Amino acid sequence: MKWTAALFVATLALGACARHQPIVYQTGGAPGGVEAAIAECRGLAERAGAQQTGGAGTTVRDAAAGGALGAATGATATLLRNLLNEPAPNPAYRAYVERCLRERGYDVVGWQ
Repeated sequence: MKWTAALFVATLALGACARHQPIVYQTGGAPGGVEAAIAECRGLAERAGAQQTGGAGTTVRDAAAGGALGAATGATATLLRNLLNEPAPNPAYRAYVERCLRERGYDVVGWQ
């Protein structure tokens, strides 16, 4: 039973790894190269120190706070809520990726 619960939580964690993606209107750049450009700009942003989100540390901290306020149910509920609600990219990360894509001839019209 414990393995089933662990597998369930691991599956949720992997599903929560989905990222927000920029929606790009191509005004230039290499035809069909938008995915490569997005990946490159994301990598540059991360190497520059911009973090996409608060990360797992935020989820663990919030789960601990939920556990301190209530019972184990509170901690579990907080953990699951944070795993299922994907946070938007932080503004610095988003601005870095958008500027990088603009410099490569792509126009970011939003994120989803």
